[in-house]
Amino acid sequence: MLHCAPVRLPVVFFVAQNAVYLPDEFLAQMRDAMPAALSFDEFIAACQRPLRRSIRVNTLKISVADFLALVSPYRWQLTSIPWCEEGFWIEREDEDAVPLGSTAEHLSGLFYIQEASSMLPVSALFAEGNTPTRVMDVAAAPGSKTTQIAARMGNRGAILANEYSASRVKVLHANISRCGIANVALTHFDGRVFGPALPEMFDAILLDAPCSGEGVVRKDPDALKNWSHASNLEIAATQRELIDSAFHALRPGGTLVYSTCTLNRDENEAVCHWLAQQYPDAVEFSPLGALFAGADQAVTEEGFLHVFPQIYDCEGFFVARLRKRASLPPLPAPQYKVGKFPFAPVKTREAADITAAAASVGLTWESELRLWQRDKEVWLFPQAVEPLIGKVRFSRIGLKLAESHNKGFRWQHEAVIALAGSQNPLAFELTHDEAEEWYRGRDVYPQTAPGGNDVIVTHQHQPLGLARKIGSRLKNSYPRELVRDGRLFASKR
Repeated sequence: MLHCAPVRLPVVFFVAQNAVYLPDEFLAQMRDAMPAALSFDEFIAACQRPLRRSIRVNTLKISVADFLALVSPYRWQLTSIPWCEEGFWIEREDEDAVPLGSTAEHLSGLFYIQEASSMLPVSALFAEGNTPTRVMDVAAAPGSKTTQIAARMGNRGAILANEYSASRVKVLHANISRCGIANVALTHFDGRVFGPALPEMFDAILLDAPCSGEGVVRKDPDALKNWSHASNLEIAATQRELIDSAFHALRPGGTLVYSTCTLNRDENEAVCHWLAQQYPDAVEFSPLGALFAGADQAVTEEGFLHVFPQIYDCEGFFVARLRKRASLPPLPAPQYKVGKFPFAPVKTREAADITAAAASVGLTWESELRLWQRDKEVWLFPQAVEPLIGKVRFSRIGLKLAESHNKGFRWQHEAVIALAGSQNPLAFELTHDEAEEWYRGRDVYPQTAPGGNDVIVTHQHQPLGLARKIGSRLKNSYPRELVRDGRLFASKR
């Protein structure tokens, strides 16, 4: 977003001692944009209310039913989100308790803290039984939608998760790793490169476009401090370039979901109409009015979802689903050089030895993952990403499985989290206190020592990492950059 001077005479509300900044010109624009069936006064009131917190169960690690049973002693009040079976609004009796991000269930990847309306785009992407094999998330960080896509794909196929901001790629990878995801390739590009570089390579694409953020004032009272209509128009110009590129990267018959967390028409409906005007024979609007019970309250005449915050008591949001009916002429080839790809597939006999060694410590994987190597590093790449190799530069692909050395392999933390599973034969269950020590990066001294020297420590039957028994202690291998301080875990009552 461009940073422009705030407009004169803003409207400011005070909520829980936080000023909610709503410029007058923005309010006038919203009054014109809002359907007659909606109350403008209710819009103002919704903007003043604190945002309800929400979470999404990570079904790659646990079923919704098992998760609800696991957390039932906490007395969390969980209310189902209509458009996401795994999503829940959450209220806690003691909101000053351990932060949600420091609970055992979050640290082990059993749930993701995600705003309810941001679950809509992925629901739209997989609507009507859509089962894509290769998906791109154009603006992926911090990873809420990428991890939701991976769960819907069951960790199969491949996801290209791109993030333009270099500083956010690390956060994106950390969330992917925590959730036990194996089928993601990370890139760091301006999203406008993919149409020229990867024409018609994806079955489905999510473009959650950079926007002016008008829908997030309930979470960020200063979100509109630099708002102006001129800035909206400038942002919309970038969005048109991004959606054009994404549409070229989509195969004929594929699905593109375009979404924003903003409310003006310039960045939403107008961007979709512009694309349809450019390619009238190729763009088809796919209506979302039947996406979930109550979707008709937010549906536009085109079939888009324009979610004003008062409708579902969530952030403001916009979602459009488009289908590609025909191929497009290719765009000019990108001018960058990809460079030599530093990995090579592992040969068959060596792959069998690595697979057997991994199985001996309880690490197994689906046939859709293939072994690659770089020097002494061993990686697992999703096969569905292989056609993209040589066409773009990757920040990271799949999982780093191990590093080889004279005595065998040094198995990597992210591989243990993704591949060990909940019924691992080397599992050694830690107590509540022992698991806290593990997350603090300290060695664990269990009351009863495990039988073997190498164990996969677990808590709530979820893998936390690989540990080696040395005397009476388990040597901690938790990555230093993930070590947590402060209060951890919620206490069951």
